[in-house]
Amino acid sequence: MPSLPIWIRILLSAVAALLLINAPMHAADYPTRPIMLVVAFPPGGPSDVLARIVGKKMEQLLGVPFVIENRPGAGGNIAAESVARAAPDGYTLLMGNNSILATNESLYKHINYSPEKDFVPITLIGTQANILVVNPDVPARSLKELIALAQAQPGKINFASSGYGAAAHLAGELFKSEAKINIVHVPYKGAAPALQDVIAGHDQMMFATAASVIGHIEGGRVRALAVTTLKRTEALPDLPTMDEAGLKGFDASTWHGLVAPAGTPPQVIATLNEAAVKALHDPGVQGSLGKLGVDIVGDRPQEFQAYIKNEIPKWTAIVKASGATLDK
Repeated sequence: MPSLPIWIRILLSAVAALLLINAPMHAADYPTRPIMLVVAFPPGGPSDVLARIVGKKMEQLLGVPFVIENRPGAGGNIAAESVARAAPDGYTLLMGNNSILATNESLYKHINYSPEKDFVPITLIGTQANILVVNPDVPARSLKELIALAQAQPGKINFASSGYGAAAHLAGELFKSEAKINIVHVPYKGAAPALQDVIAGHDQMMFATAASVIGHIEGGRVRALAVTTLKRTEALPDLPTMDEAGLKGFDASTWHGLVAPAGTPPQVIATLNEAAVKALHDPGVQGSLGKLGVDIVGDRPQEFQAYIKNEIPKWTAIVKASGATLDK
């Protein structure tokens, strides 16, 4: 058979090259281009710092850039909705937390995503302990003494929070429910002003993240009574848990985890999970997250999925009991 004219061969080669360029990438080829990691809060906050630490190491492990995209607003709903609608190809991920994946669905009247249906879990990165602190003038040196004080003075003890419907608020509502006490919620526009008023004595107590309050505990400006995680935190290893101090099963931790849009191929999720877990075992990453008061987890997708499934009804009940509701 005579060979094809050279111009035809060139044309066929060009067509083949175009088809190859435009062909969809298989999961086995993943990743081949930058991965966007969406953060639902402003730069410099806990979620943002954590995403940059973990993303930088995953970038090294996977060999492609991790681009951090901050999309704050509506308690994380804006970022969550954008990722839920993104292509399920593994190139758009979300740094989720307990607000986005567990409480917002019951807290907001209108929400355009489902935490369980619109995302596939990658891994639970870790938990950040919330610390129950009181003003030093409060005559309670243990959780039991604080509960007894609140029972003796119903409606007289104020608990500050970083905002209506925030994790610190809901932790207080859970405490109120579990301890069967009447304490008064005082919301602020952020954790810093709330903590300052506890230090000043305008409010008697609050639940604050370990990273934000450790310095004040060490300086004697507040007194720590218990940690809200089921296990003691490495940031304050001598501090008992709420469970150990008498409220069995109490768990009101702040947690962070990676998720992808629903429909992302299992092989891609497996690749991301492997990279994330390896990143979390890196000594440098562990040291950096430890300074933020993060207790590292790094579990499998199925375990993270089960964790989210258990968190949603727990916080839905607390939100309903508190009467908290927010418009988008």
